[in-house]
Amino acid sequence: MLDAVRSNLTDLTARGLASAVGRAVGQGAIAPGSKLPPVRTVAAELQLSPTTVSAAWQLLRRSGTIRTDGRRGTIIAGSRTGGPGRYRAALRGRTGFTLDLSTGVPDPALLPRLPALAGLSPAPTSYLDEPVLPDLAAVLRDTWPFPPERLTVLDGAMDAIDQIASALLRLGDRALVENPCFPPLLDLLETLGVEPVGVDTDDEGMLPGALDLALRARAAAVFLQPRALNPTGASWSGERATALSEVLARHPRVYAVEDDSNADVSSRPLFSLGAHLPSQTVHVRSFSKSHGPDLRLAAVGGPAAVLDPILERRLLGQGWTSRLLQHLLLTLLTDPSSVAAVRHARAEYARRRALVVSGLREHGLDLPAGDGLNIWLPVADEQSALISLASAGIAAAAGATFLPAGGPPHLRITVGLIATGHAAVAGRLAAAATAPALTAPR
Repeated sequence: MLDAVRSNLTDLTARGLASAVGRAVGQGAIAPGSKLPPVRTVAAELQLSPTTVSAAWQLLRRSGTIRTDGRRGTIIAGSRTGGPGRYRAALRGRTGFTLDLSTGVPDPALLPRLPALAGLSPAPTSYLDEPVLPDLAAVLRDTWPFPPERLTVLDGAMDAIDQIASALLRLGDRALVENPCFPPLLDLLETLGVEPVGVDTDDEGMLPGALDLALRARAAAVFLQPRALNPTGASWSGERATALSEVLARHPRVYAVEDDSNADVSSRPLFSLGAHLPSQTVHVRSFSKSHGPDLRLAAVGGPAAVLDPILERRLLGQGWTSRLLQHLLLTLLTDPSSVAAVRHARAEYARRRALVVSGLREHGLDLPAGDGLNIWLPVADEQSALISLASAGIAAAAGATFLPAGGPPHLRITVGLIATGHAAVAGRLAAAATAPALTAPR
């Protein structure tokens, strides 16, 4: 076993050792169920410190590569395990509230009505048909921010990002993410054994200078949201997209994965890195916020080098995303009443956000206008703010789980769900933002 690890060991650090074990497992040199030698034995054989080996074992446990099996000790796991730990923590205990602003979901009242599926064929002509309906592909290409070499439809944005990340990244890799960013992305990367590195943002998203510095740490991919960044609402300007692309152009082996999660209900224009770097950009467009989360549909466009292996691998599993659902999406994207409903939702979300931001400004909290369903509310103390809102029957998402690189305390508030009483809710949010930290009783 240790010979297989030694042959893959090129970096004498904890992450290097974890990567070497991961590669040996991937090569089949170490079988699932194999028992690992004691830490001190590994350290002596590989001429590493026990501290380094222990740290490597922690990384491997976190990625699901190894696990403790009672008296057998530490063994190679048969499969990876993991789940949305951060996001569950952020939303824990969200029952019994009059107004739940913690979820980040769209308002069901603003979703377009679904047309009937009568008359649609329930089966493809072949299991090897193209994964995207030709008519749907044509509609998507007409509105894509750059000419994609490949275009497909997957089962929602996180399914797409999961498959892209699994294809691009390996155990021990680093991936750059926005700070703050969407917590399930962090959970996903850590489940894959990938280290997420937070890159600072401002009102226009990821900072080019911070990205340039972070890329020097040999990152394998960058995950970004070009508009309506969840949770802050930041959107790129054309100048910011150009600046980010100029940084990435100096690293031609690094792919950028864009998550346009708000897409058709975003009130800001879309600027994509793919307009500058089509061979390095994978763009994901979600239809959950605009047309319904339960559709579980997202379009993905980018280089064939990235998407072709994903599509080939999919043939060994589900094969394709339901063509019935694709027909439904095509109808929703082309039917005049559905198009009008999405246009109304876009304007209404912008109106609701503007009313809350304006109300907060009247209480001395000056937030950027932003975009999307959420605002990023600065608070004096996270727990005190959550308790203050809970006393008013309002739920919010704890901000710490959105911050891979840390930062001042915030709450994520889904203002897109506030249909009425915006001034009153803004007052409650302002009071919560200034609530002092709780002191423990003596």
